Amino acid sequence: MPVPLCGVHHESVLDLEPGGVEDVLPGPCPLCGSRVGVRYPGGSVCAVCEWRWGEVPDGDLAPPRVDVVYYLRMRDASGDRIKIGTTANPRQRLAAIAHQDLLAFERGDRTIERRRHAQFAATRYPGTEWFRTTPELLAHVDVVGAGVGDPWELLARWRSEALALRG
Repeated sequence: MPVPLCGVHHESVLDLEPGGVEDVLPGPCPLCGSRVGVRYPGGSVCAVCEWRWGEVPDGDLAPPRVDVVYYLRMRDASGDRIKIGTTANPRQRLAAIAHQDLLAFERGDRTIERRRHAQFAATRYPGTEWFRTTPELLAHVDVVGAGVGDPWELLARWRSEALALRG
């Protein structure tokens, strides 16, 4: 026997139905910037961070701080090398550093960065944060990259998780 539901609860039930369809969001997700969403009968959510399309993040809240260790690759006349650095604002930081490829982000701050510098110290260019590209370093980058093709997607996920944990 059907149970009468108010509009809000009817929408909630529709969201529980399986069969969401991957689709393009009407605009970039206000939380992570992704354009890929999943459309359900009751609305759409971002495919990256699962933010419900149409909900506006609280403008009074500062964006969550997510520190990352980044791995940049540079190939030029002086060789093939990888920079290991850290930042809480990767777009701004990476714009200031000459490089060809962003290889990966690893969640962590200066403590993790120092640990990586010590781990690969034998291949470090003296006085810099650049390291010779070795199979060991590339294997490490593959592991911390978690199989994600685009490091920015991983960063978006970490930021949305941090925001969700904040409540």
